[in-house]
Amino acid sequence: MADGAGADREDGVPPPDPSRVDPQVLGTLLARHGWVRRGGPAGRYGRWTPPGGGPGTGLSLLIPVGRDHDDAADLIAEAVTALARSRLPSARAVLLALGVPGDEIRWDRELPGTGGAVPWEADAELRGAAAAMLTAAAKAGRSRAAFFGARLDGHAAAFLRRVLVAGPGSGAGRLTAYAPAPEGRGAATTLAGALAAMRDAVDYRRATGRLDAFDNAVRTGVSRELVGSVERLVRGSEGARIALAWSPAAGPPRGFADRPLELEFSPGDLPALAAAAERLERSEPAVEVRITGAVVRLDRPRPDGAGTVRLRVLSGAEVAEVAAGLDEAAYRVAARAHLAGVPLRLSGRLERRGGFRRLTRARDLAPCELDAAERERLFKALRERPEGPGTGGEEGVR
Repeated sequence: MADGAGADREDGVPPPDPSRVDPQVLGTLLARHGWVRRGGPAGRYGRWTPPGGGPGTGLSLLIPVGRDHDDAADLIAEAVTALARSRLPSARAVLLALGVPGDEIRWDRELPGTGGAVPWEADAELRGAAAAMLTAAAKAGRSRAAFFGARLDGHAAAFLRRVLVAGPGSGAGRLTAYAPAPEGRGAATTLAGALAAMRDAVDYRRATGRLDAFDNAVRTGVSRELVGSVERLVRGSEGARIALAWSPAAGPPRGFADRPLELEFSPGDLPALAAAAERLERSEPAVEVRITGAVVRLDRPRPDGAGTVRLRVLSGAEVAEVAAGLDEAAYRVAARAHLAGVPLRLSGRLERRGGFRRLTRARDLAPCELDAAERERLFKALRERPEGPGTGGEEGVR
């Protein structure tokens, strides 16, 4: 092994089990990362050389087209070992994709004057922007909205727990993640369509000064949160790219080409993104809901009069908690329900201000009578659901 290959390194990527490597998937990944097929017996093998390589480089892989030949297993094992020992970034990327199946999402930020490294804050900002983008995509994959706020936080958190990050780190200004495929495709396909629509809407805004293309893009999955994540990715950089490549094992989803999607955003796009984020947040209306929730906190400034309650939402709205202002009579009903350990049912308007965490015009408030089994299910749900701000350790009547 020569020219870019060497001994195993501490920061190398652990090779996958060769017996689990599909040679067609391996070939697809090599081509995706710039390797070139330079012939071989037709229908039996292909000889692959790395980007910029060729005869004389000393590094090539002989990959069978399938596992039907006697030497297929040995050739795949040799190829995997060669990739594991190589110092080429493309070899590392191929190994990562083999070992971590899923749709590959990559973020790149161009940062000035780093000399191959990035400041600590820049790396944290990249990860924060990527997490915000995946959260927005997961929510939009479930339903469309111009502004989600706290709605669907639980659904998005569950999706993020299944996303794997190539680590430790993916290079200066770069982050690579793998979304589950095909079972997690809703978020990935939504992200692909929404980013393309956002790029078009930004171009339209820069050409005409109009923002209405963002309103139309909501149906593709564009939201205030997604726009904000791109704005966060670009700000402080000289430009950013988002690339999405479908899992070769699962194949491209219906309606999408097999080739990777790559989109770029520049600092010149920031005014359009900022204006679009403000417009989308303003455009999302309040929602009329009837919720059932457990009272986890009560607060009022004096022993009598109106007060505020915080409810852990059990049904009726896709948020974890809401706060509601109540008049004195309703506040007393809520306090009795809290002391009795029973939930309340009430109607009101879930306001976008505060991220849909506040219920206004509360009415028709009544406790829900529970039998022993229902009460146990309620307490179990409260124990399992993560607590929101202001509830941990301070629940009670004030």
